[in-house]
Amino acid sequence: MNTKKIAGMVLMAGVGFTLLTGCGGGNSSSTNAGNSKNEITFWNPFVGADGENLKKMVDEYNKTDPEFKIKNVSLKESDMYTKIPTVVNSGRNIPDLNIVHAERIKQYKDNDMLVTFDDVLKDFPDIKDENYVPEAWNLGEIDGARYSVPLDIHSYGIYYNKELLDKYLPTALDDNIITFDEIEEIGKKAENDDIRGLGITWTKPNFLSLFAQEGGELSQDGTAPTLDTDATKKAIQRYADMYKENITTREGEDPAQLFLAGKLVLNPDGIWMRNQVKEAKFEWGLTNSPQLSNDLSKAVNWASSHQFVMFKNKDRSEEKTKGIMEFLDWVRTNSLEWAKAGQNPATLDLLDNSEYTDMEQSLFVNTPEELATLKIFDYKYNGFVAEYLDAHALDVIFGKMSVDDFASGMQKEVADKIAKDNSNN
Repeated sequence: MNTKKIAGMVLMAGVGFTLLTGCGGGNSSSTNAGNSKNEITFWNPFVGADGENLKKMVDEYNKTDPEFKIKNVSLKESDMYTKIPTVVNSGRNIPDLNIVHAERIKQYKDNDMLVTFDDVLKDFPDIKDENYVPEAWNLGEIDGARYSVPLDIHSYGIYYNKELLDKYLPTALDDNIITFDEIEEIGKKAENDDIRGLGITWTKPNFLSLFAQEGGELSQDGTAPTLDTDATKKAIQRYADMYKENITTREGEDPAQLFLAGKLVLNPDGIWMRNQVKEAKFEWGLTNSPQLSNDLSKAVNWASSHQFVMFKNKDRSEEKTKGIMEFLDWVRTNSLEWAKAGQNPATLDLLDNSEYTDMEQSLFVNTPEELATLKIFDYKYNGFVAEYLDAHALDVIFGKMSVDDFASGMQKEVADKIAKDNSNN
């Protein structure tokens, strides 16, 4: 493989994909993939609480006595993404199977690092589009070839304190959508009781959801960024205005802790935070992300997806590849444990399981209308956008940076990083 391409991938490994609390913490396990004849080495970024759920799934699969057992290797997310290009380039200790975030697949494909699933899928007819959430399934197909199979689709929504919401705006959830106008009304009423209306949480999902609602596109051609636009300015300005009007939590406050303490009405957060939120001592619920309109057909909920991929590996035999597919086929009908981690498995098989459909996060996949709201921002250079948002979005919201400087700065920084990345390829 071209070493300049690999260098580019190492550079991208540091880009801001701090997606999941459960994915990001802890210490990495041994990454020696080994060459065990009857063992599939499986790398994934699940070292938090969700890692325990995945381990249970792997253990259950191994109890079925497959020809190839799964060796689970959970790694700290940043470590895993740094190691991947290194081992692929060296040709040694390459994992047989890997989980990566959806946003990385296009770049791995363009750097010629992935094996397609096309040939092996012929022997597994149930691993097909109609058995998976469309948004999670579709992104795995690039230029007519399939490069991934989805594990889940995880999204952002609003956790709400039911008692406080009933107090300040009992009609807000009549349509299962809380609009920004309704948030402002809630926040102004709650301020009188020293209660915060809306939590200022991870800015990437919140910004991108509103950015898309405003008609924004990260890129029109899939490469060049289109970020210094009215959509960017309107989206970030709305959050800055809400902060200025005391609708939101304040700088330095922890929205998650305020919510659990009963001092915050609405807290946007990932569905994977369910296990933390369920510790609350009050009745709570989960609904769509903040929307401009109460028309569900216009709603946008930021989403991402963990996807199974196979990196190029000369030591992966046809028999082992078949063993990998048997595991993925098993996961398709045995994903309840992953739902217990607060995730929405990508398989539609669970929609017939009442234990799953009783879970709050299933809201986002249990009707065609809700499924259509999920949007994965799989722009090839999404990582550069995320890095800029993580570094600067709160500065605008807290009044430390102008909206115009934010928009022009994002356009310039992302474009510059793309140019540098391309010079390495």
